Amino acid sequence: MAIPPPPALPWRKTPLLESAGLSRAAGCRVHLKLENLQPAGSFKSRGIGYYMLARLREHSDRPDSDRVSVHFYSSSGGNAGLAAVHAAVALKLPCTVVVPLTTQPRMIEKMKIAGASEVVQMGASWQEADEYLRKELLGKNAGGVYVPPFDHPDVWAGHAGMIEEIVEQLAGTKPKAIVCSVGGGGLFSGLQLGLEKAGWENVPVVAMETIGTDCFSQSIKAKSLVTLPKITSKARCLGARRCAGKALELGLRPNVRSAVVTDEVAARACLRLANEERLIVELACGVNVAVCYEDGMLARVLDDDVSKDDVVVVVLCGGSDVDLDSIQEWRQEAS
Repeated sequence: MAIPPPPALPWRKTPLLESAGLSRAAGCRVHLKLENLQPAGSFKSRGIGYYMLARLREHSDRPDSDRVSVHFYSSSGGNAGLAAVHAAVALKLPCTVVVPLTTQPRMIEKMKIAGASEVVQMGASWQEADEYLRKELLGKNAGGVYVPPFDHPDVWAGHAGMIEEIVEQLAGTKPKAIVCSVGGGGLFSGLQLGLEKAGWENVPVVAMETIGTDCFSQSIKAKSLVTLPKITSKARCLGARRCAGKALELGLRPNVRSAVVTDEVAARACLRLANEERLIVELACGVNVAVCYEDGMLARVLDDDVSKDDVVVVVLCGGSDVDLDSIQEWRQEAS
């Protein structure tokens, strides 16, 4: 049967806006890449949407393909699953998500409201949820298509598109650094590949994590993949116990700077961002602005002075695992 072209892309170009408050705190011109404005509320819409669209195009090229039979299956700590659901709805196809037991009810409810066919909770971490999806669900559906949350070249290619936008939005001005958080390493890998394509491979990438999710930092130090015994940070959406092999490969490049902060520092940054910029983000995103808010931290991480004319891009990766109750909880813990 003839397959009509898919609808609009399941991700969007996002603004890059200079922040007066962050710039004053960091001593340079801090620009926020507002990935919190993606359809699913986080950067995941890019990589996941790109991957799913690529699989759908492959499927449509088969002589006997039947687009209606495709059913996407995503394993996720939260945001990747929500992105998969949003993309599937945009592509008019079903999507089942398996999340670990640590996933908050609000995230599960958001997936259901967005249009998930089913949301299943299984396992103590993403790894266990992913194993259950592969063994118990995916193989039982002939039209099942697996959607990895971070470890696939098409996911990285989707995130790499962010650099193309940044190059255009900065009118070719090369930034002093780009700041992003790292969980499994999909965003980081995409940014690194995008910088290479743009000829900006010497631009430092500051990779931020929290204590208790810092598999990437530990892997860089060991120069081999390190698997955390468990996730002990409240930044659940950074909760991959082991980063992608590609992330480690790209993390050993000389332009990479790794930094790890406590949950308290991330929460303090989230509260200040909410107060000054009217932007509510989860801890997994708060780590990115923390490096600008904490006195002198950006210069220390870069091991270089920063001046008022330097441009630093912070990927405000977003995330939907946050609400006003989160803000209140962080305030009480800080008092």
